[in-house]
Amino acid sequence: MKIALVQADLTFEDREANLPRYRKLAKRAAAEGARLVLFPEMFATGFSMAPERTAEPASGPTVEFLGEQAASLGVYLAGSMPFDRGDGGRATNRFVCAAPDGSLTTYDKIHPFSYGGEDLHYAAGDQRTTFQIDGVRLTPFICYDLRFADAFWVEAERTDCYLVVANWPAARQEHWSTLLRARAIENQAYVVGVNRVGEGGGISYAGGSAVIGPFGEVVAEAGSEEQLVLAEVEPGRVAEVRARYPFLVDRSPQRTEEAAVRAVQALG
Repeated sequence: MKIALVQADLTFEDREANLPRYRKLAKRAAAEGARLVLFPEMFATGFSMAPERTAEPASGPTVEFLGEQAASLGVYLAGSMPFDRGDGGRATNRFVCAAPDGSLTTYDKIHPFSYGGEDLHYAAGDQRTTFQIDGVRLTPFICYDLRFADAFWVEAERTDCYLVVANWPAARQEHWSTLLRARAIENQAYVVGVNRVGEGGGISYAGGSAVIGPFGEVVAEAGSEEQLVLAEVEPGRVAEVRARYPFLVDRSPQRTEEAAVRAVQALG
């Protein structure tokens, strides 16, 4: 499956300016054969700590945009947004993936970025999500989640590819690239990380979007400018690495023998 990472700049807290920009980029990605088009965290607003201005319901313009473009282009589109749950409580930072048939897959960020005050404005999610596109098992996470290895570990056996959408600051760019590779190596899975570039809310962003393979190899990587990155994700490669190097089975002794058999069987 071909995935497109849309590494782009945006106008802070200006949805009306940003969505047309991402519409053009989505069209370009689809024309280049992408099956899944991945946008950064809060791609329509930037990493805003003002959900009272930016949060929207499931019927809002960002979800509508994703759904319309997915149907029109015949591809899956995903990114995160400030989401108003409509219950009077705090908003969540919600990953949304829209399918061409109109269905949605969502995940609410489990680890709000307390260092930046996100936890004061957004509630933490409490459920992980794994879904499939064309037989590829995908587990989404959002930015700061990348620092918490245990959240990735528990989903490893069900996951071929982790999706990480982010607004990761340039000041900690080395952490971003190192953690993407670490999560791929320790889980023997693809890790696809898409970051933004430019300035927003007083913070600088340096991109570095990347696709890391299940053996830790860099499949594709962006620089610090606006860029569309395309790469193939192959679940067979995940099965091959896990069968040849059955490291995951040692993470949980209770399932060592059973998991080893499954890994070999996955090779067919």
